[in-house]
Amino acid sequence: MIETSTAYKRHRFPARLIAHAVWLYFRFPLSLRLVEELLLERGIVVSYETIRRWAAKFGPAIARGVRRRAPRPGDVWHLDEVRVVIRGKVHWLWRAVDQHGAVLDEILQRHRDKRAAKRLLIKLPKRQGWVPRRIVTDKLASYGAAKREVAPGIEHRSHKGLNNRAENSHLPLRKRERQMQGFRSAGALQRFTSVFSAVRNLFVPPASKRLAISTHLHRLAAFARWRTAAGLGVPA
Repeated sequence: MIETSTAYKRHRFPARLIAHAVWLYFRFPLSLRLVEELLLERGIVVSYETIRRWAAKFGPAIARGVRRRAPRPGDVWHLDEVRVVIRGKVHWLWRAVDQHGAVLDEILQRHRDKRAAKRLLIKLPKRQGWVPRRIVTDKLASYGAAKREVAPGIEHRSHKGLNNRAENSHLPLRKRERQMQGFRSAGALQRFTSVFSAVRNLFVPPASKRLAISTHLHRLAAFARWRTAAGLGVPA
């Protein structure tokens, strides 16, 4: 959790404004300059470079707070990988989501092979603190080979048609990638997607809560968790 008295110390702008700018940047497909413009419309003069520094400093800390308070994920994990080109070099972003669409983890790697799949399968249970009932993947053989070595007891279903949940989870990041005109480095992508996915998990309701009143209540609860993770306390 961010402590308001320390984390925001020596910043000219108040904590609520800083956290709001960070929320705008990670919650919506906005460039830093567009966030700057939205704040200017409210009479707040702050440069996009300052917003970038806020996002880099406070985004990861808030995301950690959000994840600590996240509900337990589902017991079916969908795994997939997506191709990302960074400065002309191909990378693979390996992602795991549960059956409700919540992103569990993401690892950027240079290869699309058994070793990379093993790293994902080893890291996931450690981070979640438990193993799933089932994993679902596409037909990439690396998943089966890695699973036989590190998680032989977990049920594995391999079928491209069953893995739409994971494949669809790539779309929001693709949209941001276009808005940002690509990522400058592998580290920048890993840091961004870690915060971006945590914020998206928090604010986007699962399919079971798509009724208007359910969505409204979900977002109110999300704002409360965001304020707590950002060290803002209860609004006056």
